[in-house]
Amino acid sequence: MWNSKLSYWLAVLRGLLFAGGLSSVIWSITALPAFWKMMPASDIAARIVADDRFKLGALANVLAGIESEQAGALSPPGLLRAVALAKLRVAEEAMLRRSSEQADRSISAAVEEVKSALAVSPNDSFLWLMLYSVETTRGGFDLQNLRYLDQSYAAGPREGWISLRRNRLSLGIFSTLGDATQSAVISEFEQMVDADFVEHAALNLMGAGWPYRERLLAALVSADIVSRQGLYKRLAAEGIKLPIAGIPVDERPWR
Repeated sequence: MWNSKLSYWLAVLRGLLFAGGLSSVIWSITALPAFWKMMPASDIAARIVADDRFKLGALANVLAGIESEQAGALSPPGLLRAVALAKLRVAEEAMLRRSSEQADRSISAAVEEVKSALAVSPNDSFLWLMLYSVETTRGGFDLQNLRYLDQSYAAGPREGWISLRRNRLSLGIFSTLGDATQSAVISEFEQMVDADFVEHAALNLMGAGWPYRERLLAALVSADIVSRQGLYKRLAAEGIKLPIAGIPVDERPWR
C-alpha cells in the first residue's frame, strides 16, 4: 500500500518536473532570443554614454549586426536608442577619416536615427543632449538648437554620467541659456560636487565656468562637506583659493 502511494507521488512529481522543464524550454526558445538581441545593444549604449572608446571600425561592424536584427520588425526603444548612439559614434569616426561629403551623409543619417528614437522615447535626456551636440557640430552654434539642450535638462536634470558631459557643454554657452536652464546647470554642478565628481567639477569651474564661479560656488552650500573640501584642495593645488561654503580659506602662501 505504502509502496503504491510512493510510486504514485513520484510519478506526479516527475510529471510536474517534466512540465516545468518543458515550460522553461519553451520560455527560453521564445523569450531568450529577445534578451540576446537586447543585451549587446544595451551594453553598447551604456559604453557610449560612458564615453568609452571603440577600435576604429569595430562599432560599424557591431552596428551592422544590430540593424540586421532590427530589420523587418518594430524595434524596442532600447534597440532604437542603441542604433542611434552607435550611428552617432560612427559619424564621429567618419568626420576624422573620410571626405566631408561622406561625413555629412553619416551625420545626417545619425540625426534621423536620433530623432526616430526620441519619437519613441521623448524623455531620454542623453539623446536630447546628443541631438544638440551633433547639430552644433554640423552647423555651428544656433540659438534654435538650444531647445534640445533645454529638453535634455527638462527630461533628466539628475543624470550621473550624462551630467559630466552636459555640464561642461552648458557652461560654455551659459549666458545664452534661459533662466530655468541656467538654474538647472548650476544645480547640476552642485550635484556633481555632492556626488564626489570633484575632478570634473574643478575642471569645469576653471574652464568654461570661470566667469560664473561665484554662482557655482554659492550653490555648494548643500553639497557634502567632504566633497567641498576635496574641491577646495583641488583648486588650491592649482593656486586658486576661492571661498567655498563651510571651508575656511587658507591664506598661507606655502600651502
